[in-house]
Parts: sequence; C-alpha cells; structure tokens
Amino acid sequence: MSQILEGLNTEQLTAVTLPHKSALVLAGAGSGKTRVLTTRIAWLIETGQINPLSVLAVTFTNKAAREMLTRISAMLPINTRGMWVGTFHGLCNRMLRAHHRDAGLPQTFQILDSADQLSMVKRVMKGIGVDTDKYPPRQAQYHINSNKEEGRRANAVEIYDDFDRRLNDVYAAYETQCNREGVVDFAELLLRSYELLQKNEILRTHYQTRFRHILVDEFQDTNRLQYHWLKLLAGPDTAIVAVGDDDQSIYAFRGARTGNMLDFESDFSIDNVIKLEQNYRSHGNILDAANALIRNNRSRLGKNLWTSEGGGEPLRVYDAATDGDEANFVVEEVRALNSEGVSLSDIALLYRSNAQSRVFEHALFNAGISYRVYGGLRFFERQEIKHVLAYLRLVANPDDDGALLRVVNFPTRGIGNRTIEQIQATAEQSGTSLWQSACASPPTGRSGAAIAAFVRLIEDMRRSTEGLPLQEIVDHVNQASGLINHYRKEKEGADRVENLEELVNAAAAFVSEEGLAIFTDAPTDEDATAIGEGSGGDAGNNDLAVIEAAEIDPLSAFLAHASLEAGDNQASAGADALQLMTVHSAKGLEFHTVIISGLEEGLFPHENSLNEDGGLEEERRLMYVAMTRARRRLYLSHTQSRMLHGQTRYNVASRFLEEVPQELLKRLNTYVEANVPPVAPARSAKRGFGAPVMVGGFRIGQNVQHPKFGTGVIVQAEGRGNDARVQVNFRNEGLKWLALEYAKLAPA
Repeated sequence: MSQILEGLNTEQLTAVTLPHKSALVLAGAGSGKTRVLTTRIAWLIETGQINPLSVLAVTFTNKAAREMLTRISAMLPINTRGMWVGTFHGLCNRMLRAHHRDAGLPQTFQILDSADQLSMVKRVMKGIGVDTDKYPPRQAQYHINSNKEEGRRANAVEIYDDFDRRLNDVYAAYETQCNREGVVDFAELLLRSYELLQKNEILRTHYQTRFRHILVDEFQDTNRLQYHWLKLLAGPDTAIVAVGDDDQSIYAFRGARTGNMLDFESDFSIDNVIKLEQNYRSHGNILDAANALIRNNRSRLGKNLWTSEGGGEPLRVYDAATDGDEANFVVEEVRALNSEGVSLSDIALLYRSNAQSRVFEHALFNAGISYRVYGGLRFFERQEIKHVLAYLRLVANPDDDGALLRVVNFPTRGIGNRTIEQIQATAEQSGTSLWQSACASPPTGRSGAAIAAFVRLIEDMRRSTEGLPLQEIVDHVNQASGLINHYRKEKEGADRVENLEELVNAAAAFVSEEGLAIFTDAPTDEDATAIGEGSGGDAGNNDLAVIEAAEIDPLSAFLAHASLEAGDNQASAGADALQLMTVHSAKGLEFHTVIISGLEEGLFPHENSLNEDGGLEEERRLMYVAMTRARRRLYLSHTQSRMLHGQTRYNVASRFLEEVPQELLKRLNTYVEANVPPVAPARSAKRGFGAPVMVGGFRIGQNVQHPKFGTGVIVQAEGRGNDARVQVNFRNEGLKWLALEYAKLAPA
C-alpha cells in the first residue's frame, strides 16, 4: 500500500481510491473530508492517472484552497504552483484572464469588491434618476447579484410589479456601465465564465479534455450557477467527486441549494454514495445529541456520526432567569474552565443573532475577561450603532461636529459634500461649531432647505425626548432619525434593525445597573430619602445627594459608557481570548468547549424561519453545526425572560432542547423543581423591587407543559385559590387562559 494511504479508515480509503467515475461523498462533521480530498489528488498523481495540471479542485475559501495545496505538497515532492486548485471565483478569474478577448473583457479588467459595487450602483441610480429613498441601493445590489447567481441577465429577469421593473432598470444600466468601464463584480466572474464555456465549443472541449478529474469541496454550499458551471466542465470522460454534507447546508440566504446534491446523483448516474461517518473531533454524547436532533429533518440524505473516543460528558443545560443572568453564568463558567487549564481561545460562545452579543460583551467587559468577536464587529462598533449614537450625541450636545458630520446626510436627505464644505468654511471663519453655522448662515436654495430640515429634525428630537427615561430617548431617536425605516428597506437589514432595538435594551440595563434617575421636576422627599439611602443613608447629606443625583445626565453618562465599551477592550491578535461569534461564523471551526446561547422559540429557531419554506429545517441544520463544533464540552443555555424592544418578553424554550435525548443532558439548575422563582422580581415604579407574581405555585415567565396544548410560557396570572388562573402562550396554540384548578399544568 502507498505510504500516503496509511492511517485512512475503510470509508476514507474507499473514497480516496475510487475508480475513474463520478461519486458523491457524504462527509460528516469532523470526519476528515479535507484529508480525503487532498489524499485522493495525491494518489491520482502518484499512481500516474493524472498529471498535476489536469486536475481541477474547487473549494469555497482561499484559506481552504491554500491548505489543500500545502497538504498535497507535503505528501508528494511536486510543485503545486500551477495546479487549478482554488475558489469558484478564483478559478473563473483565471479562466477569464486567459480568454479575455473571447469573454469580451479587456486584459486588465478590474474586479469590484462589494463596497465598490455598491458605489457603482449608487452612481448608476443617480444617472438614470432612480429615487434611492424608495429604491434602496443595497436592495438594487441584491437584485443584481441574486439574478446573476441564477444565471439571469437583466433582459431575462421576470418582472412582477413596478418595483421589480425599476430595480431591473438599474440592473440593465449597471451592466452597461460595467462593460463601458471594463470591470466585473464577483457574481459576474462566474456568470461570464459560464457564458464563455456555454457559447464557445472549442474552449469547452479543451477544458473538458484537460480536466479528467474534478473534485468539489463543500458541495452542499454550491448555488445553481456554480453547479451548471461544473456540469459544463464535465466532459464524457470526466469524473467528478463531490464532497459535502447536506446536514451542514446553512447558506440558503446566499443562494446555496441543497437540491444540487440530489440533482448530482441523477445527472451523473451516481450509484454509490460513500458516507464518512466516523468523527475524529467530538465525544460520543455530543454526536448522539446532534444525530438525534438532525433526524427530525425530512429532506436529508442520511448518515449517523460515531466516534471511538467514548461518550464523554453529558451536555450541560442552563435555564437562565434573564439574559443578564445568562451572561453572568457564561462569565462564571468561562472563569472556571480557564482555571482548569482550558485556554480562553479554545472556548466559543455562539449566538443566533448578532444583537445578542451586546449583553455578553458587557458582562465580559465588567469581568475583565478578554474576548474577540470573530468575523464581525463588537456591538458598539457596528455602523448602525455608531449612527444612532451620533444622533444621541447631537441631542445631548448639538455642537458636536463629529456627530453632525456622521449623520447630516444619513439616511440620505439631499445634503451633498459641497454644502457641507460651505458650512465648514463659514464655521471656521466665524469660530463657531458646524451646528451654529448651519443655524445662523445656512446655504441658499435646495441645499439650504435640506440643512434647515435637518436642524428642525434635531431640535424636534431634543424637545420630544426632554424628561423621558433613557431607553425611551433611545427608542424615539431610533425611529425619528429614520434609521429603523432605512434599514428595514434593505434586503439584508434585519440584523441592523435588531442591533438598533438592542441598544434600547442596553439603555434600560444601563439605568438599572447604574441606579440613574431623571428628575423632570424638583426632587420629592421620597426621592431624597431613596438617594440618601443609596449614598449610605446619611440624612444629613440628603440635600447634597439630591443635588449630585439631579446633576447626572443619564444620556451623557450612557454615551460615555458606550465609548468606554467600544474602546480597546477586545483582545489583540494572537492573544488568548474567548471567541464570540454567530453560528454561521462558526462553521468549519472547532473548540474544546462550546456554549450555545439563546435557545428560545423565536430566537433559535429564529421567528423569521418559521414562515419560510424549509426555514425550520435550515435552522435545525444551524443547530447541528453549532453542536458539532464542540470537542469535549457543550453547554446549551436559554432564558425565561429577555429584553426585546425595550420590553420584557417571556420565552418558551427552543424545540431543539426537546429534540435531544434527555438522558444525554445534565441540567445545572433546578428552579422549577424547587419551586423557586428564577426571574428577578420586577422593579417598582419608583426605586427598589416588588415581589414576584406567584399564583397557585406558578409564576409569570415559567415554562409549563399541558397535556393537550403542549409547551408554553406563563405571561399573566391573576386570582387566588380556586379562582386562580394563568394566561399561557403555547408554542403551537397561541395565548390561552386556563383555570389552575382544572388545567393540569406541570412545570416544563
């Protein structure tokens, strides 16, 4: 046996030494798929079946492509530099460079990244007179890219209404402008390459003859156009080995199509599907839980991961009282794990939505634990958060030039650079702020009217928010600024809207934690007493305490807090740090310990998925991916109440927790069994706390089970004794009032 085949298990060996025919390899998480791909290429070269330049290997990231080449060169003494191993976009770029004339491109054509493409879309829209408020540029960009990824030029797009028609006008004008300038975007690389092969039989035959072996990594993530491109490259004597895992297909929003795997079986007459099911990453209990979960998906090819490593530890489940309690639990567990010798960088905290990171970042910041937000920005560094903070800074101090420059024309309101330069020149000459210049000497004409409208907007915000609680100030500015409406119009703006709404929660939590108060009138005796008690209860200092508290400006304090938390508290590159990331970002990674947070109905699975065809199954695949990132320890946490849109929402635990065999779980707290109310009691209207609402041994926020209606959460309670009743929000049945004497409710 060849030395490069040593150490392969039976299924891996079968996949590596396949005869010259197309095959589908179902490679489960942690099953060694990269090793199989690279070893097959090396084996084909070593046995003389191909030369290094006649193999085509496609993957999805440059990092994966580099790793494949590194592994091949480690197995064989060959120069891999000229090999066709790369991403779809990279290989298409290579093909178009070689045949630019046939593709109708200049030899030195340039590639637009996403930001460059958006800038061109905006220029085109302005050129043809499209209203960017009514037709957001990002939505036009999405329209262009999604149609290209389906293989459709502007003249082939189906139009359903006037909105579609106008977006398609932009697509057509954009195509014309790109051709005029000799530039292509990422989607164009693939579409232009596909059209080149489709229309040019000589070139198509050349490449079909050259690439007798094609290997495709992460096949479940291919879109329709990528699959058709591969089919064009496959000649009558070409063998395609597609390696993928339909259970890890989580990019439908990017156009990924799991149906490509079924089409591949049919189109290439696949008679043997090889399953790589032995996992080399996780302990058995983690795999058994993941297998049980994913079996609830109907549209899958089917496999069952297993390991020889033993069962390992049970999965730990934490039933948190609130999102703050959940964050504190994470802090304590991370500290304990780190003290036991687990490095912070080998622990991952996963969440479904970016907005969830804010509470965790705050807790980690206060605890002094280093963290790194993987593949994204920290909460207070995100574009939409910086925008609304700039508006809030203007509410607090309109002379803040930096804040004004950031939002004076965002969302767009017809204030151009020339107008801003005029205001800056006037301010410099008079030695005033930009705000004062805009108020005293606004430009004339349309630009002057736009500036005047902006000034009125800020003044209205200041008047409308005077005396409001901090969270209501933030909520009002979110809406009045137009930011919420602006991002809702964007095709992929839902995350940004969630982040803006999370800032309202951050404001409410900040007031609660700091004990801040806003006095719209003279402080009352009750206020004075409360403040005096808060200052140590010295009655002789009550007047001073009232004065000091009254001088606190909660908005300014919150803005200072946001600046501090946005400061340099994220770990530097290479430093040991807890990894924070969305589940999508975690794909392809692995950690000693994984904490999956926010396992509640409406959050994970996300509420949007429940109304989409196949959405729930994709959410379940996301959960499967999250679980299989863990090698040794896996935590599953959920909260019984969570702040959402500035209000407390009571949650039903995620169905995914029920789909895991209960014998594999270890519950870390037993609030329900001990009948101890886990939720913190609600704050009274003034200061301090009130008692938790308990009726008949149940409390608001408690998860319960009903023999007919299933799982739900108590959202209201009233009465006592035989007259006690509760309102339950059932997962599948909605809101129902139930008399406790007859309801047969049980803790869930």
